[in-house]
Amino acid sequence: MDKPKPSASVRLLVYEMKQDDPRKCTSRKLVRLGLATPIARPHQIPRGAIVLNPLAQEVFFSKDREQAEGSGLAVVDCSWEKAEEAFSSRFKGINRRLPYLVAANPVHFGRLFELSSLEALAAALYIIGHIEQARKILSIYKWGSVFLDLNRNLLKEYAQAKNPEEVKEIEEAYFNL
Repeated sequence: MDKPKPSASVRLLVYEMKQDDPRKCTSRKLVRLGLATPIARPHQIPRGAIVLNPLAQEVFFSKDREQAEGSGLAVVDCSWEKAEEAFSSRFKGINRRLPYLVAANPVHFGRLFELSSLEALAAALYIIGHIEQARKILSIYKWGSVFLDLNRNLLKEYAQAKNPEEVKEIEEAYFNL
């Protein structure tokens, strides 16, 4: 059975902690261009939204599609140096960590896990079948397409994974965990 076509775009939400250089902040640019909605306080994250949390135990995978389409995808934009502190308290919403991917942003290029907010949202969109929306948001930076090039095979496999165990098998196969 074919996957259903994605509905219109997924609502993207950004809670910005203002810990990074504003000139390099990918989430701020998403908001400025009208591609994401800002959230002023963490309690404003909708209860049903999926919060991309690098410290969450449960992994994001294709079955999260319906939830993301219904309630949105949220990122908490903070400095990687302060991520553990920022995510130590659980955010309202459904917290999920992304599968392992390689960063293409100039600050963390080639590093595993250390994605920008833009890369995190694009990866989640790709995994749930909203590939054109992922490409659209990545296009706001010259390096955006590089993210897809670096992670193309991984993203395709993650998108086909039927459960979290399959995602973890893919991670182990690629990264020798």
